[in-house]
Amino acid sequence: MAKVKKTFVCQSCGTHSPKWVGKCAQCGEWNTYVEEVIQKETSSFRSASSQIKSNKPIRVIDVSSTNEQRLILPDEELNRILGGGLVSGSLVLIGGEPGIGKSTLLLQLAMQLNNRKVLYISGEESEQQIKMRAERLGIGNENVYLLCDTSLDNLIAHMETVQPELVIVDSIQTLHSPLIESTAGSISQIRECASELLKYAKTENVPVVLIGHINKDGNIAGPKVLEHMVDVVLQFEGDRNHIYRLLRSMKNRFGSTNELGIYEMQGSGMRQVSNPSEILISNRDNSLSGTTIA
Repeated sequence: MAKVKKTFVCQSCGTHSPKWVGKCAQCGEWNTYVEEVIQKETSSFRSASSQIKSNKPIRVIDVSSTNEQRLILPDEELNRILGGGLVSGSLVLIGGEPGIGKSTLLLQLAMQLNNRKVLYISGEESEQQIKMRAERLGIGNENVYLLCDTSLDNLIAHMETVQPELVIVDSIQTLHSPLIESTAGSISQIRECASELLKYAKTENVPVVLIGHINKDGNIAGPKVLEHMVDVVLQFEGDRNHIYRLLRSMKNRFGSTNELGIYEMQGSGMRQVSNPSEILISNRDNSLSGTTIA
């Protein structure tokens, strides 16, 4: 048997070290190095390898220029931030603090996509919990499938069976690949699972939306390569003690990053605030001499 190769990986920045060290020389964090096994096995994504074609270099002028196909969403704020809809085969990452409303926003989006087959994958909640939230939001789309599992192989198999038009994963930090022996949420697991979902999105031409946790610094937890792999990075911000939420684009390969979406958290879900003056100007104190908006 071949000797198993192990390395120590910083869970904060992803730096590798041949031995354990107390302080990471790259990011300066303490006690973040965890021993992980490096696997040389091939990927478990079977349908992708069977559809790989031999590519040949071609000139840029010979490439056929066609407009990308977009899934028009019922959420106008999210449509505008994405640049006109969800591009087929794209990988979108949404990050935000716990309890800010990431799961509510995406489940509400799935319920509003009438006659669209949506697969909602959750590694944090049970079917009963998701059903309770769906009833509160209002069930409009009867083609929403729930899957509460964290095994990447099972998820890929069910995706090929259901053949959804949109996949939502809540969250990427809960998935686990059997090819990596480290625990779920580690840098190796996040990188491997994101890579498999990226292959699925590109080969099946199905948009995949990932929910990501953030660390104490406000950045998306996991390796920085995760943000490089995805096509769109959205940040869901706001104070949990207030009702308004901001959705801003940090990276977008299909549109501008200068757009901003505003939502109001209500008991029935997220309400789109199409007129920003509603919260910026109209509610000001009458005793003020004026308002400045930056």
